[in-house]
Amino acid sequence: CHSLGGGTRSGMGTLLISKIREEYPDRIMLTFSVFRSPKVSDIVVEPYNATLSVHQLVENADECMVLNNEALYDICLRTLKLTTPAVIGDLNHLISGTMSGVTCCLRFPGQLNSDLRKLVVNLIPFPRLHFAMVGFAPLTSRGSQQYQSLSVPEITHQMWDDRNMMCAADLRHGRYLTTSTMFRGKMSAKEVDEQMINVQNKNSSYIQEVLYIVAPRRLLFTF
Repeated sequence: CHSLGGGTRSGMGTLLISKIREEYPDRIMLTFSVFRSPKVSDIVVEPYNATLSVHQLVENADECMVLNNEALYDICLRTLKLTTPAVIGDLNHLISGTMSGVTCCLRFPGQLNSDLRKLVVNLIPFPRLHFAMVGFAPLTSRGSQQYQSLSVPEITHQMWDDRNMMCAADLRHGRYLTTSTMFRGKMSAKEVDEQMINVQNKNSSYIQEVLYIVAPRRLLFTF
């Protein structure tokens, strides 16, 4: 995990990524990158640092989970009901929980576990198009935890809610090219499959079912 904001953090993080790529070229590299946001930014050089750092992420990372401070602050204020979110405590707690959820299949046994290579193969349609949004559930305030239902339908609903996305974006103005859902806990695979079918039916207009590949010039067929 690294930040693309600030004065020097983006350069340091991308330098480490490039060095790791040189030492371990055959390893899958997954990054959790905290991008800058115009609403939560007070450093003049942040836009330049973020722009220059994206090139390193495109070239050296195999998959990049996009987070930004605006979405993290909104989750703390609106969902968790925190009056003054702390960067060191509250925002980092959200990021660490997200990282733990994505990588839990690498650290714990399960029925349908996969590794980072399988995740990249199934999620990335094109090698350079490897920037993904990530949602996390359940997220509830401390006062309402005892009244919150943690059933599979409720967790699935929260997972696809804009308020649980770690990147501030209007999902109605785009399409999902690929998606991956990871559940952790005591639940049946059948119940999860049923909820995934419901999600596909309800959000069919936002899911791209076919990816068209244009053949190069002078090539009649592409296999």
